[in-house]
Amino acid sequence: MTTFDCDAVVVGAGVVGLAIARRLALAGLETLVIEREGAIGMGTSSRNSEVIHAGLYYPPGSLKARLCREGRERLYAYCEARGVGARRVGKLVLAATADEVAKLEAIMATAKANGVNDLQRLTREEVAALEPALACHAAFLSPSTGIIDTHGLMLALQGDLEEAAGTVAFHAPVAEARPEDGGFTIVTGGADATEIRTRLLVNAAGHGAPRLAASIHGEPAAQAPRQWFAKGNYVSLIGRQPFSRLVYPLPDAAGLGIHATLDLAGRCRFGPDVEWVEHEDDLEVSPTRLPIFEAAIRRYWPALPSGALQPDYAGIRPKLHGPGSPMPDFRVDGPEMHGLSGLVQLFGIESPGLTSSLALADLVADRLGLPAIAL
Repeated sequence: MTTFDCDAVVVGAGVVGLAIARRLALAGLETLVIEREGAIGMGTSSRNSEVIHAGLYYPPGSLKARLCREGRERLYAYCEARGVGARRVGKLVLAATADEVAKLEAIMATAKANGVNDLQRLTREEVAALEPALACHAAFLSPSTGIIDTHGLMLALQGDLEEAAGTVAFHAPVAEARPEDGGFTIVTGGADATEIRTRLLVNAAGHGAPRLAASIHGEPAAQAPRQWFAKGNYVSLIGRQPFSRLVYPLPDAAGLGIHATLDLAGRCRFGPDVEWVEHEDDLEVSPTRLPIFEAAIRRYWPALPSGALQPDYAGIRPKLHGPGSPMPDFRVDGPEMHGLSGLVQLFGIESPGLTSSLALADLVADRLGLPAIAL
């Protein structure tokens, strides 16, 4: 078995894990990312809406609200500096009927409390002037909401990490992790088993984070949360693309509703819905869900042609709550939570995790006791 030492190990090569590893490497730490898959971003990071969120919905004072606000502008600036595709296309949030206006205004008030000060209230006629295909009673526009090339972002983060002498190791699932000698010893499985001794350990394993936490020797079992899996199905549109902006209905209990998103080429897709499943590998989009999508979309796009939707892809939200329970905040557990010096664990990093990735990286560095650095 190969054995080597490093300063920091990050488990998980999704967008958040790569952002954290980049931050640690730029602080001068010899940093290793270990990933069970064969490439970066094979989990949630490659199966989302690719939206840069403004921070409209999250409870004021929550980590989600703060990190989304801090992360949004940093992400736009990073993408511009590194040549990553990103664009502020704007987002319309709709009240379909008069009965929904109070909820629309409540979201606007929450957004203002979160420091989002650029929202524009729109009448039905003003919405029609922007997006003639839409039907609604009222809406607001979020100009700072945008879209991003997520894979391009992850490649840029990986490039920064490697330029700072960091490394990503693939096909390296964690077989064992134990506190030892003021740090941690990690044993990876797979064809090339390796023993890694590290001073700092960050659990950014996404869906696998609770399982990894429960397996760390010395980690209190009660600290590892239960992982719930909320599948989000997406469907694509056959034919002419109807919108030039993102279009969102009002959020529901488990998500932001079936919305219209765009990619950087202008192609439109709809989703995600919410389908509670038992396993993170349940990624098939069933055609039986198409009627659910059609009904939801016709509330704001009545002219959706029959038969114009087709199954596309699905992702799994790494949730810390089940059906009917309130949505919790991000969990970024440092030593003050679990008592193990040098360990930070991230749980429930669903939306707006992508938008918050650079701010999350700074928070992890702070939890580890590292000094702030100018990036």
